[in-house]
Parts: sequence; C-alpha cells; structure tokens
Amino acid sequence: MHTATTLAAVAAVFIGSAGIAAANPGFPPSFPLDQNQLPQLPTEPQIYDLLPIPVPDQDPWYDDPANIETYAPGQIVRSREVQTRLLGIPFPVYTRQLLYRSTDVHGGPIVTATSVLVPGIPWVGGPRPVVSYQEAIDATDSSCNPSHTLQVGTMKESALLAGWLAQGFAINMPDFDGKFNTFNTFDEGNMVLDSLRAVKNDASLGLTESRFALYGYSGGGSASIRAAELRRSYAPDVELVGTAFGGTPADLTEIADYALYPRPGVTGVSSFLMWLGLAALSREYPEEFDTTELLTTEGQQIVQDLQSRCVYTAAVTGMYRPMSEYFQPGKSLETQPGIMKVLADNSLGRAIPDSPLLWWHGMWDELVPPSGVLPTVQKYWDAGADLRFYTTAPEHITALSVSYAPALAWISAVLRGLPPGPRFKADFAPLPAEFPGG
Repeated sequence: MHTATTLAAVAAVFIGSAGIAAANPGFPPSFPLDQNQLPQLPTEPQIYDLLPIPVPDQDPWYDDPANIETYAPGQIVRSREVQTRLLGIPFPVYTRQLLYRSTDVHGGPIVTATSVLVPGIPWVGGPRPVVSYQEAIDATDSSCNPSHTLQVGTMKESALLAGWLAQGFAINMPDFDGKFNTFNTFDEGNMVLDSLRAVKNDASLGLTESRFALYGYSGGGSASIRAAELRRSYAPDVELVGTAFGGTPADLTEIADYALYPRPGVTGVSSFLMWLGLAALSREYPEEFDTTELLTTEGQQIVQDLQSRCVYTAAVTGMYRPMSEYFQPGKSLETQPGIMKVLADNSLGRAIPDSPLLWWHGMWDELVPPSGVLPTVQKYWDAGADLRFYTTAPEHITALSVSYAPALAWISAVLRGLPPGPRFKADFAPLPAEFPGG
C-alpha cells in the first residue's frame, strides 16, 4: 500500500490517455469536480503483454495439477530456474521458483509460487538463514506478483533486498495473494507459511535446516503478521525466529470506515483502499461483496476497471473518489452484514503470535490511521506476545523509510541466533535506549 510518493509521477505518465475515458462506455465519462478527474488509465498488464516473458495467466508453468487435492500443503508441484532482473538488467543472484500447494480462505487447495534468491556469497558455520520478504503486492492481476516482476525487473521493492543478500542471507519471496490476488485475508498467511515448507522441501537449495524470519511493510506486513498468527495452528512444523512488519491495517472494519468517506488533503489518497479491497474480496466472497446490490452503475464500473491492475494505477484510479458517494440509495457497508463479517473475520488478533515480533506504525498515517491499529497492539501486549512496538515518523512512506534500517538490523540479529531483546510498547513514547535508532 505504500504509494503516496509515486502517485504524481504515475498520473503524469498516463495523462496523455485522457481521451480514453470518453470513448469507453465501461468507465464513467466524468466525475464530480471535487473528485479525481483522471480518465480510465492503461493497466500495467497491458504493458507486460508486450514483454518477452509471459504473464502468469499465459504461462502453463503456473497451471494447477490435475490432482491438486492429493498434494500436501507446501508440497512442490514443479520448479524452475529463472533470471532475476532489475529494471531489465540481469541481477547476479541464483533464483529458483517453486510452485507449491497451499490453502485458500475457504479451506480449499490452491497453488501459488515463490521465488528463492540465493546470493553467491558463501555461508559457513551452519545453514544459510532465510528472510521471507513479503512485498506489498496490493494488486488484482497475477502479472503484478513478484514471481513475474522479479523476472521482468519491475519488482518495486527490489532495492530493499540488498541489505540481506549482501550478508549472504537467502530471500524467499512468495506470491502470497495467489494467482487470483486476494487482499488482506488470512489465506495470505497460509501461502507464506507454505512457501517456507516448500523451501524446506527443495533439498537442492540447501535451506532445509535454515532459520526463517519474516519481513513486510503495508500489504506485505499484512501477509507477514497473518503468517505469524497462523503458525501454531496451521504450520507448527515451521519455526519462525522473528517477524518485522509495519504500516499494516489491523482492524479492517476501522480502515473501511476511514477510507469510505471524503478525506482532506493527502488523506484523500486512502479512498483507493476500499475500491481495491472490494475488487479483490469480491473474488473470494462473491455473495457478500455483491457490487450490483451495493453500488451505483458508476461505482460498479470503477470496480470493474480495477479487476486487472497493479498497485500504482489502482491507487491513481481510486484516490480522491470516496466510495460512500457511489452507494445506491439507502445502502452502506452497515446495510451489508456479510461484508462487515468478512472484514471482522479477517482482522488481526484472531490468534496471538507465538514468536518474536517487531511492529512499527507511523504516528500519523494517511492510509492506515493508528486508531485501527493500536487496539490490536494492546490486545497482543495484554496477551503476553513477545512484542516490540513503537510509533515512528508520520506519513506512510516515511514510516517505512526510517524503520527499514532497524528492521534490517533486528532480523539480521535473530537470524544469526542472537536474542530478540526485551519486550516494549512505545506508542507515542521514546524508544528504549538499547534499541537500534533509539
């Protein structure tokens, strides 16, 4: 979900397509003057279709096996070696992709992919540690998943991998939203945990006995902490030495209420979260998220337009267009109990993680306000979670920037076998003196 600093640039790129909206009856020809006036934008998958590497929807490597129900969670269906690229330039790291079985939000079998990056730096003194890096995918098309963007060189968080690769750590990067791109649901945690099982199941990687730690921010933090919550019940065979995450919504009903309505200034960017969430969740919960029942014709057209986008054009399409102004008369989320139940069921706090946590959040976040986060932090704390929580610099992207280095240091330490440090809860309070950056 970290998009704010790129929105202006992306909008400028697509302004030239201003004639598209008026010519397309499937997208509103105009919007109220107090809303985002951008027309329908080209989608990222349209660009990826022009590249020589096939998108996942057109690549048979991603196909389900005929007998998918016979595979165990984490069992590898097939694997391959690929080239990781950065802006199209080959990056000198060994990359193997694993297609593995996992479990969807309804308990059914699914397959998804993970990419395992192993640097050429030798590792001595034990098994090579693994950082499972959950990117903030936040998309509705499989071409936006890291197994594809790593190959074409557009994985937007690739620079953040360098700190761990340079130490000799391996990186596991799962497509935790699956082929159908869900959003902030607990099957994200299933897919993360099963990716670690898959890594252990591929003996050729030499990572069977490795330590695992999780990292993710924003949408990537959503998958990371859901994996930590589910570990004990879903994958007790997977040991986690730590999870570092931040900027992620905890109470989805709270973030829905916040992002539904018009917001001033930069906070108006948050409108896109509800459009993206509705487009993605309607795939997993079509009865509950029935847009024809909830939205006007124009609102349904916006949701339809968001069915095949990556985070950047999704954000630019949905920002400053509050969904509350597209409800049918007498309708709201509160009149749709199925929607509210889905949001509540997929909110954090369903279980208390049983492994060390480092959690941070911006003291003012234009996308994910602390009011939807701090009560869950308190719930974790009261339940005795092995938690280190602090509020950091305001604004969504800034909170990532200033907290990446402490997260890098903390994960590096626990992966090397050092203790995670004492518990603390420093919401709107100074950090402990011994904490990196404190």
